[in-house]
Order: sequence, then C-alpha cells, then structure tokens
Amino acid sequence: MAGSQSSLREANRARVVDAVKKHGGLTQVELTGATGLSPATVSVIVKELVAAEVVEVRNTVRSGRRAQLVTLAHRVGMVAGIVVGYRHLRVALADVAHEVLAEQVFPLPADHRSDTSLDRAALLIVDLLERVGSELDELLGIGLAVPAPIDPGTGMISVRGVLRNWDAVQIGQVLEKRLARPVFVDNDANLGAFAESTLGAGREWRDMIYVNVTHGVGAGIVVGGRLHRGADGTAGEIGHVQVDPAGRICGCGSRGCLDTVVGLPALLEPLRQSHGNLTLRDLVRLAADDDPGCREIVADAGARVGTVVAALATGLAPQIVVVGGDLAETGETFLGPVRDALRRRTVLNQTGGPEVVPAALGMRAEIMGAVALALENTDVFDRSDATDDGRPGR
Repeated sequence: MAGSQSSLREANRARVVDAVKKHGGLTQVELTGATGLSPATVSVIVKELVAAEVVEVRNTVRSGRRAQLVTLAHRVGMVAGIVVGYRHLRVALADVAHEVLAEQVFPLPADHRSDTSLDRAALLIVDLLERVGSELDELLGIGLAVPAPIDPGTGMISVRGVLRNWDAVQIGQVLEKRLARPVFVDNDANLGAFAESTLGAGREWRDMIYVNVTHGVGAGIVVGGRLHRGADGTAGEIGHVQVDPAGRICGCGSRGCLDTVVGLPALLEPLRQSHGNLTLRDLVRLAADDDPGCREIVADAGARVGTVVAALATGLAPQIVVVGGDLAETGETFLGPVRDALRRRTVLNQTGGPEVVPAALGMRAEIMGAVALALENTDVFDRSDATDDGRPGR
C-alpha cells in the first residue's frame, strides 16, 4: 500500500513538472487545470519541488490578481534549439523555463549540404555555451527543425528531393556524434505549431492549424492539444498539394504543387523586370511599405495559400489558424486574402470558418518550438536520484 502511494505521489509530481516544462511557467491555479490534480495536491507538490530545487516560485499578476508563477529551476541545465532554413541557420540556448540565453544566426549557401551545415550548428552551440560560461555536459538535449517532413520512426526525411543534399541522412545521429548529446528532429512547421500551441496564439485552443510561409509553404496540425505528424511525418505538407495540373515540376517530383506557385522563385520572378533581383526580405519590406507590385504578389500568394488551407480546415475543423513565416510579416496584405479564402470556402462551418491570426511568436516560432521539443524529451531531474519517500533528490 505504501509503495503504491509513493508511486502515485511520484506520478503526480511528474505531471506537475511536465506541465511546467511544456508551458514554460504556470501559476498554481493553471497547474491545477493543466494536471487535473486538486489545488491542495498541487500546493504540496510545488513546495516539495521548490525544496528539491527542481522548480522556482515568484510573484506575478494574472487577470489583475497577484499569483505565484511556477517555473523550472535554472540549475537543472539548459537545452539548444536549431532551425535549419533554406538559406540560414539559427541556433539558440535556452534554460528550462524556455528563456533564451544566447542566440546566433548564420547564413547558408543555396543547396547547402547536411554535413557542413550540421558541423556549423555544432560549432555554434559550443560557441554559445562558452558565451554564457557553461560546459557541454550542462546541455540536456537539442531540438532540431528542418524544412522537410521527418519520418517519426527513422528520424530521416521521408520525401526525397524536398531538401536537396539531405536525403538518406540520419540527421539526429550525425549531430549526436559531434556533440555527444541527445538530438530530437522534426519538421519546422510542426515545431512552429508546437510553440504556438503551448506558448503563443493557439495556447487557449485544442485544435489548430499553423501555416509557415517562407521560401516554401508548410503546415503544422494540432488536434486535441497534440501535434499530429501522420504515420510518415507528412501530415500538413500543404506545399505539395497540387494546385496547377499543368504547372512546373516540384522538388518532390510532382507537377504544379503549391510550392511551385508561391515558393520564393515563383514570387520573385514576376518582379524581376520591374524591381531587379530582390530577396525574400526585400519583398516583405517593400510590400509593407505599400509598393503596389510587391503587395499584389503577396496578396495573390495569400489567396492561393488560403484556398489550400481552407480545404485542410474543412477536413479538420480547427478552432484557429495561426500564420507565421516571412510573408506573415506583411500583415493584412497576406493575412487578409488567407482569411477571405477560408471565409468563402469553409462552407460547412456555420460561423464563417476558423479565426485567422498572426503567429504570436512571429519569426521565432520555429526556434522556440525546437527548444520546446528538446525540453519535452528531456528529463528535468533524474528520477533514479529520488529519495526513498519518492521526492526528487538534490
């Protein structure tokens, strides 16, 4: 009987720690809702975890009232997040309360290779650890986001040609060999969805679609509060939905995918004669500055993306659609046509379709998702160090 009670206490403590780890910080009232435990049980567990230096408590204000915010103690270590983009590499160090301690962005050449990019990521992590005065053995884990579908069973890209020079690579294992730390890999839009659903605009909703529009288009799907990846990791790959049967050949091998219509080359090509050689950031800046040609290109892209997202929303009936990535930085120029397409095409929804909002984390959604992925897969404290009465050891 005593053993079963001890196991129950340990399970309840794990539920509290996991909830704090997932959200980065919760009040005790919020912990009660997140764990399903009684307020008295949560209060006792929080006191035990504070004594064991697993969590910290500080005063805060929620809804105009004073409350105590529970976060994980900084002493338990840190994690790294990595986002591999088509033309850049972003690396961040964060503590277990999701607070970024150091960050760096490094440009990448077109069609960069996996080995050189992962080498650079490893070097940047070591540099950032030195910058904050920490050692590699303090790093609990690494979350890695890539712009391609990842097979959950193998950790490899599941569709050839989507990210050139990265096919047939055990991405996580390669980086683990370089740093001797656990690495967890997922698609960038999935991790953007993960971050927005736990820390951002989708935090209050259980069913959400996150759309990331940068050099290409991808979506992350949250159903019942959980990220849905699909059997082979291809759930949400809306960039490879066919929108033009007579269109260009996509990197995936199909013809007329959405990526061939609203991907970066397709966006910039019509502007070359009038605007010269632009970059994606140039396009976003000029559209935000009311350049008529750039606004037209961005608005057209919003309409095309919105049509595909509307079809996805008709099947999934999400409560909210969160839009991130570079084109979302143009505000209503892009979001307005997306919203209009959902309003017109989600005809089965009597309320006019899900709300469409910009990502609360903005361009940081994917890096924060990579951090959250590492935290979710990392034990904050070693339960083998628990004392005989079930409390975590020190």
